[in-house]
Amino acid sequence: MSRIPLAERMRPKNLDEVIGQTHLLGSGEILRQIVKNKEPVNLIFWGPPGTGKTTLARIIAREVNAEFIELSAVTSGKKDVEKVIEHARQNWNLKLRTILFVDEIHRFNKAQQDAFLPHVESGLITLIGATTENPSFEIINPLLSRSRVLILQPLSKDEIKNVIKNALKLERKTKNVTPKAIDYLAELSGGDARVALNNLELALGLDSKVTPETVKVAAQKKLPGYDKNGEMHYDIISAFIKSMRGGDVDAALYYMARMIEAGEDPKFIARRMLIFASEDIGLAGNGALGLALNAFQAIERIGMPESAIILSHVVTALTSSKKSRQTTDALWRAQDLARKYPNAKVPLHLRNASTKLMKDIGYGKDYEWQAGFKHDQGFMPKEIKNSKIFY
Repeated sequence: MSRIPLAERMRPKNLDEVIGQTHLLGSGEILRQIVKNKEPVNLIFWGPPGTGKTTLARIIAREVNAEFIELSAVTSGKKDVEKVIEHARQNWNLKLRTILFVDEIHRFNKAQQDAFLPHVESGLITLIGATTENPSFEIINPLLSRSRVLILQPLSKDEIKNVIKNALKLERKTKNVTPKAIDYLAELSGGDARVALNNLELALGLDSKVTPETVKVAAQKKLPGYDKNGEMHYDIISAFIKSMRGGDVDAALYYMARMIEAGEDPKFIARRMLIFASEDIGLAGNGALGLALNAFQAIERIGMPESAIILSHVVTALTSSKKSRQTTDALWRAQDLARKYPNAKVPLHLRNASTKLMKDIGYGKDYEWQAGFKHDQGFMPKEIKNSKIFY
């Protein structure tokens, strides 16, 4: 048996062997054009693990006859980058292109990313970065503006099944894995070809006949597709809030449970519900804010796992509640008005007449200290006298 992992042995050597990413690899699409024209450009591959970021970078380098140098932002530092740049200068003198592939480029800080700029601008290197995080947040703007961001999608279940079937042909073990096991491997992969192939290789090592039960033993527990510090974190909390806003209790509870199972801090979820209680329920249910606040305080005192019961209670209540954005929309209109008229003068009759001179020139004129008193001239500055904010 080969010591090279199955996932590595199955790595495509050209674009025609790549499964998935048809929006980038179809006829006339950008990666096809780069390879056809043999003119590499700076790229940022953004997508989840196992979608082919490294593979595509290697194929591009091979097809455009460039030297491929690979760095990982996790293990590389300034000296590694300097060595690459020096080597690229030697290649330049030999009229050889250099493609620098930086895996997990978002792990480089701003100063480290800045170091690439002059060499990218001069054409000394063609930079291909790979990231699982949103480049808008993690890659510096000067680098983004000089690169094309290409989004890689998780492979579909059928695409993963094709990857598995190709691997079985390579291993000459097509008959060793049942169709249901292939289906289960694809389901467990979460769109990650590497995960599917690693699980397949483990399963083949356990039994000569791989069934769904064999796969379960090999794969153990599937980790939730959620990273507390990553893009998925924001996707899940967004779906959670939108589900509550839309009154879908089942969906709200599902997203809440995914966060809990992934180890999310329950106080983070409770804080979001505190905001939701005012932002989306507001005047339609004045008790919502108190309920959310009580839940937050209870979670602080109790901790997990029991806090999940409190979260479930409050998620259900807030999601089922009537919704009103009157106060939220009024805030936005007030802020908009304040930005447009930041220097509108406070009417004299509303100003505090702290001296005789102020009183003589109209400060506090005709104002009476009584509950519900409405001045004939109103309360708004003259410039926005007829503006309505709350309705």
